[in-house]
Amino acid sequence: MTNQPISCLNYIGGKWQASTNGGQIESHNPAQWKEIVAIATSSGRTDVDLAVQAAREAYRHWRLVPAPARAEKLFRVGELLQQRKEELATLMSREMGKPITEARGDVQEGIDCAFYYAGEGRRLFGQTMPSELSNKFAMTVRMPIGVCALITPWNFPVAIPCWKSLPALVCGNTIILKPAKDTPACASILFEIFAAAGFPPGVVNLLQGSGEVIGSALAEHPGVDLLSLTGSSATGAKVAEICGRTHKRLCLELGGKNAQIVMEDANLELALEGALWGAFGTTGQRCTATSRLLLHSDIKAEFTARLLERTKQLKIGAGIEPSSEIGPLVNPAQLERVKAYIDIARNEGAQVLIGGESINNKERGCFFQPTILDGVTPTMRVAREEIFGPVVVLIEVTSFEEAIEILNDTSYGLSSSIYTQDINRAFQAMRDIEAGITYINGPTIGAEVHLPFGGVKQTGNGHREAGNAALDVFSDWKSVYIDFSGKLQRAQIDNR
Repeated sequence: MTNQPISCLNYIGGKWQASTNGGQIESHNPAQWKEIVAIATSSGRTDVDLAVQAAREAYRHWRLVPAPARAEKLFRVGELLQQRKEELATLMSREMGKPITEARGDVQEGIDCAFYYAGEGRRLFGQTMPSELSNKFAMTVRMPIGVCALITPWNFPVAIPCWKSLPALVCGNTIILKPAKDTPACASILFEIFAAAGFPPGVVNLLQGSGEVIGSALAEHPGVDLLSLTGSSATGAKVAEICGRTHKRLCLELGGKNAQIVMEDANLELALEGALWGAFGTTGQRCTATSRLLLHSDIKAEFTARLLERTKQLKIGAGIEPSSEIGPLVNPAQLERVKAYIDIARNEGAQVLIGGESINNKERGCFFQPTILDGVTPTMRVAREEIFGPVVVLIEVTSFEEAIEILNDTSYGLSSSIYTQDINRAFQAMRDIEAGITYINGPTIGAEVHLPFGGVKQTGNGHREAGNAALDVFSDWKSVYIDFSGKLQRAQIDNR
């Protein structure tokens, strides 16, 4: 039975509408490329203007709604996501390919975000502190920023939009979401939920289309106060240039080249489970994916043999098939990118232990074999550049100190992992690893919504998503002084 393509429109000012230019973009099922999952309207700069106008108008009123009342809308979003979880997960598997169990987890992350930030509506705490002058009171309060443009990727088409939109909304901002052109249908369902949750017109706005057009227009638009982007480091650098010129707030969550260290004293079975999940979960299409395994020389041979055996057993197939453990890559361009990196690896002298080829089938899906590269040195491109596919490189180390040095020798710094039973090494790793996230005896993937998420170096620009830290992205601190002395008091002068 063939599913009819879903029609994906913009949502601006509380109304569903096609783009003003009449353009369209097709979204395909990466497991069966001939199947068109959705046909999305393709927005232009006029549509951006309309969305910004609607968001600015709504902001005048939304910022005055008490935060606990704003939070009630978020709580309703969580309830509606729960009701439509299976529907969204199934759609996600068809639209971007991840296995259905992972798709359910993606939606669950959105649910968790909704309930977490609904709670923050009663915890947008400021501080009170003593003044240095008599009869004077001092405090700080959080203030909304304005219109927030949110540009999100295809690999977590529900979780990441929720990461960005929900803290922005509870802080009193209005939003414009630009989802990836590969996952317009997931974004449409999410905005159906936002509409049903009762957000006033213009508070939440959706623009479908290409990032090249809409992303730059949002970054340049004087009516946008903040831009939050999850994407590649190259794209982040371009957006940062625009936002720097326009004095626009900017939150970047970019790439990673994450490593898992396995020391000679590690629980090898546990480390093996972590490596398989970290490297091949979501077909390696996570910014936190384990793309480097730093293996101590004492255990490298045994660990590699066990890793190879387990990798051979992984089941590859369409995400909606319950037995599938590895789905397709998201589109043909990503498939070609991964193929190109395997050629680069071979030319650099790396050895392909398993995989390294695309999988041809009659549906012409974007499948690629889970791949392990050995004989890799830290200077090779495959050890330094983000591949974003089911490819992991093995690098031999002879000491804990060497492992930390190689792990840090990258332009990225998102996630990291070490498997060891030595508590002293574990605490040294927590201190010395240059990354925003460090796991001890766990894989590099698996972030939880109530902890800050982000990294150092070219992984971002210092901001954090998720957790309480996201409130600092989407709100301004205001310092308030109340002088009830009835006279002029000059700080640092009259009290000295």
